[in-house]
Amino acid sequence: MADTDQSLKVAFRYDMATTTHQGARDYQEDALLSQAAGPNVLGSVVVADGLGGHAAGDVASGIVSAEVFRHITAQSSDLLACKADIPALLTTAAQTANTQVGAHATAHAETYGMGSTLLATIIVDNALSWASIGDSPLYLYRDGALQQLTTTHSMAPQIDMLVKIGALSEQEGRNHPSRHTLTSVIRGRDIKAIDCPQTPTMLRDGDVVIVSSDGLQYLSDPQISDILATTSQQPAQKIADALLAALENLDDPEQDNIAFAVIKCAQG
Repeated sequence: MADTDQSLKVAFRYDMATTTHQGARDYQEDALLSQAAGPNVLGSVVVADGLGGHAAGDVASGIVSAEVFRHITAQSSDLLACKADIPALLTTAAQTANTQVGAHATAHAETYGMGSTLLATIIVDNALSWASIGDSPLYLYRDGALQQLTTTHSMAPQIDMLVKIGALSEQEGRNHPSRHTLTSVIRGRDIKAIDCPQTPTMLRDGDVVIVSSDGLQYLSDPQISDILATTSQQPAQKIADALLAALENLDDPEQDNIAFAVIKCAQG
């Protein structure tokens, strides 16, 4: 569904809203930094989710988000002229953040074992590029259909396959204790996998992009899609408010931290 045809390039404007919430956790380990995009200029969102249950997850997510965002904003003017370099920039930014997390953990023994996921997006003109490490989802809502663009680096896809073939029930799969075990993460060691496509996704008039930590996924994809079906014509802030309200209405005692950005794309 995501289109990579460069011939579809047109002048775009963007409406962006960002939201963070502590959820039911004792403190916030999600970090989000953003740079709004205007007509035919760069815009970016960086989301980092500190590993729950590990030492200093909030410190790790702060280091990762700040380092990656610094790399992106420092190269803004160059990227407008050389969009082909964006995947390399994002990969380098992730690796540099990984080094910084490792250095901090070495210098501060009490934070040993800290880590973070990363989802960093860049929009230049109507081209969406990203780098993802971990399980933070990047959604595209287009023509009434919701698609997750990112690959999930956790045990969830394998568990879902077991459900699909009948080895587990849907409830067993949903509540599996290993479901959220990450298979790739930023922790100052080798990064096992980076999802960073070489070809961007070309955005269209009416698209809605959601850049999020996994806290949003306490809502199912059909629930998110239903909300977007009724709000996609409204401003980005209204969409963000509706998604957060739906999470709060769940009243889930295990609700994770939440951080996400909603980006509406319009031609003109």
